[in-house]
Amino acid sequence: MENQLDTTDHEILRRLTANARLSFVQLAKDLGISNSMVHQRVNKLRQYEVIHQATYHLNPEKLGYNTVAYSRIIVMEARFIPEIINSLKQIKEVIECNNVTGKYALILKVIAKSNQHLRQVLYEKVHPIKGVEGTDTIIVFETAFQRNVPISLDHD
Repeated sequence: MENQLDTTDHEILRRLTANARLSFVQLAKDLGISNSMVHQRVNKLRQYEVIHQATYHLNPEKLGYNTVAYSRIIVMEARFIPEIINSLKQIKEVIECNNVTGKYALILKVIAKSNQHLRQVLYEKVHPIKGVEGTDTIIVFETAFQRNVPISLDHD
């Protein structure tokens, strides 16, 4: 799909990732194209799943989640991974799950109200899942920065 995106598509993506609330009318005006053209391009980007969803980034601390951690999971056998993932989806404090190579088959991003809450999530919700052999958890002191996928026509 990357090769099928042109300069206008890249500019639409660049502007929408900077401000998802930007109206299509304003976007069309800024880019010097018609409103219907913006709609067509955005629909094409959705169809090709370049745009997955428009959402707000929430500040966990402002919502009372003062602990952020990454937890690596050792699984008993690879055949348990799909079941484990489905179980993890049911735990609201698990906000990201990645299936990776190596000793730890899954890496989770977990938010919690406190260190005690994190311990409860791990011991009472994650560890009992069939196929989970153990976890290794790292608590985040601070998120230094976070960014979206770069939007670029060149491959630097």
